Amino acid sequence: MTSAPIVVTGVHMDLTDALKETVCAKVERLLRHNPRIIRVLVELVYTRCSDHSREFGAQIRLEVPGPDIVVREESDDLYKSIDILVDKVDRQLRRRHRLDKEKRNHPHPTDLGDLGRAA
Repeated sequence: MTSAPIVVTGVHMDLTDALKETVCAKVERLLRHNPRIIRVLVELVYTRCSDHSREFGAQIRLEVPGPDIVVREESDDLYKSIDILVDKVDRQLRRRHRLDKEKRNHPHPTDLGDLGRAA
C-alpha cells in the first residue's frame, strides 16, 4: 500500500526538519483514516502583524475523489495552528465518510414520471 505524498511549503518562513516531521506525523493520522487520499498539500504561513494573535497560519489541501478539502487555521503559535487544522480536517473526513455511507446504505427512489411507461 503506497502512501499519499505530503508536500509541505513555507511562506515567509524557513522550514526546519522538526517542523516538517511534526506536520508529516500529524497528517499520517489522516491517511490512516482515509486511504483514498491522493495528495496532501500543507502550507505554513508567517504573517507579520501588530496583533500577534493571528501571526501564524496553516492551510491544508486534501486531494480526494470528489471535491478537494481545503482548511485554513490561524493562531499565535504555529504548532497550535497545525494541531487545530488537523482536527478540523479529521472531522470533515469523518463527516464526508458518514454521509457517503448513509447515501450508500439508504438510497432514495428515483421517480421517472412518464418515462417508465410504454406509450
